[in-house]
Amino acid sequence: MLKPLGDRVVLEVQKEEEQTVGGIVLASNAQEKPQTGKIVAVGDGRVLDSGEKLAPSVKTGDTVLFDKYAGTEVKYEEKTYLVVHEKDIVAIVD
Repeated sequence: MLKPLGDRVVLEVQKEEEQTVGGIVLASNAQEKPQTGKIVAVGDGRVLDSGEKLAPSVKTGDTVLFDKYAGTEVKYEEKTYLVVHEKDIVAIVD
């Protein structure tokens, strides 16, 4: 599995099929970019200027809301993941 470094988080993006009111399924390039995902791996945390390590505020298994254009898409073992900095995560979804 991927092991993120520092304050990075690996997400499995939750893609939803988007339909219009008439029931027409939109092509993937016409849909809005998804903004929710499930955390599959978390880094050790960010190192502060003082040398202390700040632990991440999210954990594996959390479903989160992240910035629309954040992160880097990575393909690993036939799956696509998104690697983002913890600061790009907006909220934890309950």
